[in-house]
Amino acid sequence: KQREWQDFANILEVKLFIAYNKFIREMDDSRSGKMKNNWDFDDFGENIRRTVQDAVDSRNFASLNRTISNTINSAFGLFSDEEEPQRPDIHLGPKPEPAAEPQSTAPAAKDRTVLISGGDRGIGAAAARAFYAAGCRVAVFYHTNAEAAAALQKELPGVLAIQCDVASRASCELAFRAAEQALGRVDVLVSNAGIAQQKLFTDITPEEWQRMLDVNLTGAFNLCQLALPGMIRRKAGRILTVSSMWGQTGGSCEVHYSAAKAGLIGLTKALAKEEGPSGITVNCVAPGVIDTDMMASFTAEDKAALAEETPVGRLGTAEEVAKLLLYLAGEDAGYITGQVFGVNGGLVI
Repeated sequence: KQREWQDFANILEVKLFIAYNKFIREMDDSRSGKMKNNWDFDDFGENIRRTVQDAVDSRNFASLNRTISNTINSAFGLFSDEEEPQRPDIHLGPKPEPAAEPQSTAPAAKDRTVLISGGDRGIGAAAARAFYAAGCRVAVFYHTNAEAAAALQKELPGVLAIQCDVASRASCELAFRAAEQALGRVDVLVSNAGIAQQKLFTDITPEEWQRMLDVNLTGAFNLCQLALPGMIRRKAGRILTVSSMWGQTGGSCEVHYSAAKAGLIGLTKALAKEEGPSGITVNCVAPGVIDTDMMASFTAEDKAALAEETPVGRLGTAEEVAKLLLYLAGEDAGYITGQVFGVNGGLVI
C-alpha cells in the first residue's frame, strides 16, 4: 500500500504540474483568471482536494488516477480517457541514484536585468550602485525626487530612471511596461519603495493608515504581480523585498509602519512557497537603524543613543544592505528562499 500511495502521489504531482503551467499560460494570454470552461482556480483546487481525500480514505489509488485525469481534463482539456501523461523520474522518498541538477535559465550577472523601486535614494540608490558595479543592467523607479534620479543617472551612465507611484496600480503598470521594454525583461525585482512616519496610534488618521499600507505593502503586491509572469515563463527570477526590524518586532509610535512591514514579511514567505516550483526565489531583508535620509529628522544625539543601544555600537549603512541584496539576487543564493535577513547590528536577534 505504501508503494501504491507513492505511485499515486507521483502521478498526481506530474499532472498538477502540467495543469498549473497551462493555467499560467492562459492567465498570461487572457489575464482573466478563468479557465476555458469558466471554472475558478479555487473550484478546481477544491475538486482536486476532494479527489485526493477520497484516495486517502479508500486507499484505492489505481482507479482514482483516472478520476484525477478526468478532473483536470474537464478544466483544461489536457488528458483524454485513453491518454496519460508520461511520468518522469519523480520520487518522494530517497532515490537510488541522485538526479542531475536542473540547468538554470537565469542569465549571468553581466546580462542580468534589475528593477529597483525607490531607487533614487537611500538603500535603493545603494542597491542600484551595487548591481551596476556587478555588471547588471539597472532600472530604478522614483516617485517625486526627479533631481535625485537624474543625479543617479549621471553617476551611473545607462541606468534607467522611471517615475512611478507604487501605490497606484495604473502607475505601476505603465512604469513596469516601460522598464521591461527598455531592459528586455526583468530578472531581479527589488521592492524597496517605502515611507515612514512616527506618530501615536491614536493620532493616526484613516488616510495616513491607508497611505502607509498602499505604499509599503500594496506597492510590493503590484510590482510582484507584474514581474512574475515573465519570470514564470523563463523558470527563473529573484524577488527581494525590503521590510524593517519593526516588521519583525513592532515599533512603538510606528504601528501603521510596523503593520505594513510585517505584511511584507508574510507576503515574502507565502510567495516563496508558491513560486519555488517555477525557479523563482523570494527573500526579505529587514534593516535596522540605517543612516539614510529617512533619518533626517533625527538629531545627532538621537543617532548616538541609537548607536549605543546597538550591540555593534554603530548605525548601519545603506551599502551594507545593498551587498546583501546583491548576494541574494545571485546564483550562489539559489537554495535560499522565503527567508528574512536582519541587517541590524544585533539590535534584533
